[in-house]
Amino acid sequence: MAAQIKDKEAYQRLNYLYQAAHCVLSQNPENVELARFYCFTQKTIARRLVLRQDPSVKRTLCKKCCSLLIPGVTATTRQRRKNGKTRFTVVRCLSCGQSKSLLNNPDYCLWVDRPEAQLEQQKQPDPDPSLKNQSKGKKPDGSVSSKPTASQNTAST
Repeated sequence: MAAQIKDKEAYQRLNYLYQAAHCVLSQNPENVELARFYCFTQKTIARRLVLRQDPSVKRTLCKKCCSLLIPGVTATTRQRRKNGKTRFTVVRCLSCGQSKSLLNNPDYCLWVDRPEAQLEQQKQPDPDPSLKNQSKGKKPDGSVSSKPTASQNTAST
């Protein structure tokens, strides 16, 4: 059975608001205020219900004015290098001027995308019933320990 997502309706509402903001800007790029209202409402709901948003969603929202950052419409995008090695993507909001630098490393993997971050794939602590049936003087590999147990000490005296 699939794991139940906490606050599934809230995540659906956040997804709807995000898609609505995209649709508003794709139909009329000059209607930035309505898209900003949708994004601000989305951010408010997520904060009020203490929900984590996906990093790909957070990257496309301006932290200062809650505007949706779409390159060429509401934001400018530039590629920069630091120290000749590290590459960054700098996204600048056209509404408020806030800049956001994103690491542009092809080998980098977000923690959310790693297998150990997924709850379904984490191993649950399951006590092995074979360990309970082993005698106290034996090691898990089957060999006998050299240290006598308390029951062996009382039997020999």
